[in-house]
Amino acid sequence: MPKLTINGRECEFKPGEMILQAANRASVAVPQYCYHDGLSIVASCRICLAEVWAPNPRNNNALEPLMGGKLLPTCQTAAAEGMVVYTDSPKSIANQKAVMEYLLINHPLDCPVCDQAGECFLQDYSYEYGRGASRFEEQKVKQPKKDLGPHVYLYADRCIMCSRCVRFTREVSGTAELCVSGRGNKEEIDVFPGRALDNELSANVVDLCPVGALLEKDFLFAQRVWFLKSTPSIDGITASGDNILVEHNEGKVYRVKPRTNMAVNRWWISDEVRFGWKHVHSDDRLGEPRRRQFGTPVGTEWGRALREAAEGLKKVVAGGGRLLLMVSPMLSCEDAFALAAAARALDPRAGAAVGPIPTRGQDRVYPVGSAPDAPNAFRVYAEKAPNARGVRRVLEAVLGAGSGGVLTYAQAVARLGKGGGSSDIGGVIVTGNYTTGGWAGKELLDALAGKFVVAIDTLAGPISDGADVLLPGAPWVEKSGSFENARGMVQAFEQAIPPREGARAEAQIGTDLVHAAGGDAALAAAGLCTHFNAANARSAMATRHPGELSVFATGVCAASVPVEQTADMQVVEL
Repeated sequence: MPKLTINGRECEFKPGEMILQAANRASVAVPQYCYHDGLSIVASCRICLAEVWAPNPRNNNALEPLMGGKLLPTCQTAAAEGMVVYTDSPKSIANQKAVMEYLLINHPLDCPVCDQAGECFLQDYSYEYGRGASRFEEQKVKQPKKDLGPHVYLYADRCIMCSRCVRFTREVSGTAELCVSGRGNKEEIDVFPGRALDNELSANVVDLCPVGALLEKDFLFAQRVWFLKSTPSIDGITASGDNILVEHNEGKVYRVKPRTNMAVNRWWISDEVRFGWKHVHSDDRLGEPRRRQFGTPVGTEWGRALREAAEGLKKVVAGGGRLLLMVSPMLSCEDAFALAAAARALDPRAGAAVGPIPTRGQDRVYPVGSAPDAPNAFRVYAEKAPNARGVRRVLEAVLGAGSGGVLTYAQAVARLGKGGGSSDIGGVIVTGNYTTGGWAGKELLDALAGKFVVAIDTLAGPISDGADVLLPGAPWVEKSGSFENARGMVQAFEQAIPPREGARAEAQIGTDLVHAAGGDAALAAAGLCTHFNAANARSAMATRHPGELSVFATGVCAASVPVEQTADMQVVEL
């Protein structure tokens, strides 16, 4: 590959790359505001200007300054073989200080109350590249605060006019709600009259904003960012498999941000994924197991609930009935594996079905009119379940062969019959974990009448109210596992926060049911341990079903996030 030198460091670059792109890939620090890999290059912030020297073929390839020594924007200057770039020369440093001084002339001194404090490029660059004191003595220009739409506020007096947000609405969402109005120190970001920032990707402009100008209404004054812990995860409410960061503190989720993955969601996520986690902390969360006593649900401890569930299901099998396991597409592959092992331990003839798969509308591609496979396309899926394909894959491997295949939701309802009299299925393990408690249709409730029902769910609803035994589950942010998205990619995610008190991960519930059904021998036969571990489960899945589930040994995309810690001051060894 061709090479250039940036600040004394040799860096490789791809033909057509800009100097800044080569520097970013080589982790050479060059200040930048307006540049973003996913947007067009406008070179408006001017802080990345550098001295650029290049071989002159007319002078025996002697190094000579380009443009007579004029500073050039590294984001807009193509890299060339043998080029030498200085962003730390006296001339470049003087420009950086000047740019920072201009940007801070009208900027308010409200860092103590700004939500961006702690992750603000203006703060960082002011320290690294700015002056130690302000020389501005005139009256600052004050800009208004603006309500741009349902999710975003604009604090216009903090804006540095990098135009990232405007370019995003034109080039990615294709909705073009934002514009630049005014000139000079009266220039500001605004929406077109009567048109709010209200597209499916609107809150991505908050991530793009390098300062505290664009803020999420949902996160406003909620938490200081330096208290937050970031856990790499996967979208748990749609079929997209978008890579995300769950940011939390003291067992509470505060926000969800996109995690870059060029093969899935690139740099973006939809507002649905960003704000769709609120059911995790809903007041309707189930917090204790329940069993039916004299026809009335009563709270109980986990040990008794598990024993009654196992004994009730065993009684059905002993009486000649069969069990049906209905696994929600909201659960992970590891959840499905443990629950399938439990169903098989209770009834070797147990059948399996995938729960209802929510859909809403049709798939949408942004920018509007783009082909789904276009390089810059972002797809919002109509399917609102993260793991329908993964659940089916696991159930077919573990239970499908001996039970006539894995049923769809409609087939399962038909198989159950109405009122329990026209079916050989006498016991059902049904799982939910949807974003609402009322996910079960009347047809399922009618079909479950007269059966012994063990429900595993997270939110109160008709299924949890009518179950013989209720076992509270946990949403995806409270456990680890893997999802298979609509593209067929199997991606792992990590546990962000502990399960709510009184609840357990479905995989652990399945493990506990296996133990309740047959003790340690049943656990060993199923390849499970007393304390469930997702990585161990994936290994057992691939080992016991090498044909159907080998992907869990070799094809799982691990969730990871780079961790870089740098000190604010130089440490010298004495």
